[in-house]
Amino acid sequence: MSPTVTLVIGLLVLVLYFAGFWLLQRAIDNSAVVDVGWAMSVALVGVFYCVVSGGNASRRWLLAILILGWAMRLSLYLFNRWRQHPEDERYTALKEQWGDQAQARMFRFYQMQAAGAFVFTLPLLVVASLAAPLGWLDYVAIAVWSVSIVCEALSDLQLKWFKQNKANQGEVCRAGLWRYSRHPNYFFEWLHWWTYVLLAATSPWVLLTLIAPLAMWHFLVNVTGIPATEDRAIQSRGEKYRQYQRTTNAFFPGYPKNIEAEK
Repeated sequence: MSPTVTLVIGLLVLVLYFAGFWLLQRAIDNSAVVDVGWAMSVALVGVFYCVVSGGNASRRWLLAILILGWAMRLSLYLFNRWRQHPEDERYTALKEQWGDQAQARMFRFYQMQAAGAFVFTLPLLVVASLAAPLGWLDYVAIAVWSVSIVCEALSDLQLKWFKQNKANQGEVCRAGLWRYSRHPNYFFEWLHWWTYVLLAATSPWVLLTLIAPLAMWHFLVNVTGIPATEDRAIQSRGEKYRQYQRTTNAFFPGYPKNIEAEK
């Protein structure tokens, strides 16, 4: 199957996948369900690429395992968070703003998610099409994947444990990895996408794989990640969170700038 045909089928799968999720959110009246399904959409298309592409078999098996492992962990985490809370206020506000056009515009919004997912599948096709046998850079990629997935999961757990302690109500989490970054979960999610750059390092199309970490960085730092999260944190924690902003890096981990200010 040619790469062009493969991409067209991948895009069609994503369009139908997110149309199905649009129907689901309409039935359950909770539009935040799209967040649960996004990662798995990328993985499913990625596995499809692994099946139909002509790259090295060991590389395709490795890619399928890595992308499915990432998606299953993230999707399960988001599913557990989604089922324990009412609809995310971002989606509620959008539907109120859109009024009678809410469902039509939500459909377009879901299809934008399909387009975004398609962008993140492009590096996966590059990896799946690479005929070169596994080499030392691929083992570096496995190490990057392992560190990023473990640390992202750990940061999620540390935040969950912090919130479960009633004594921490209204406080700012500085536990574990949150001491060194205000958003360690975002940082390690971004780091994960460098896995596929390394897996495609010997491909003539390797530059195309940079689209994933660059796009993820942009969305997390400038669009839907840090700005919205920190606006809500300031609203709920006020000066305590502003102090956290002054002492702790937003994205890249680093030692706190002022130890005394943390106390």
